[in-house]
Amino acid sequence: MSDERSAALATELRRRGLDVPALLLLEAHRPLRPLLGNLAIFLSPIVRSLRNRALDGLAKGLASDAGYDALVRELERTEPRR
Repeated sequence: MSDERSAALATELRRRGLDVPALLLLEAHRPLRPLLGNLAIFLSPIVRSLRNRALDGLAKGLASDAGYDALVRELERTEPRR
């Protein structure tokens, strides 16, 4: 997942007030990351058939260690709440 996608996803999660729960879930499921990555790759044809490009990009991004870590870094950055 590129830094732009990670930033956009983190911004959207913050806007909805889900940044802390998302960060907790990502950290709690870090040991399962390789398995979740394989699941994302396995499900990508189904997601593509639904023509949901955003979800497909998210699945591909989280399938890699770099993408997973980029999202965690973005969520850990503190921004003032509005």
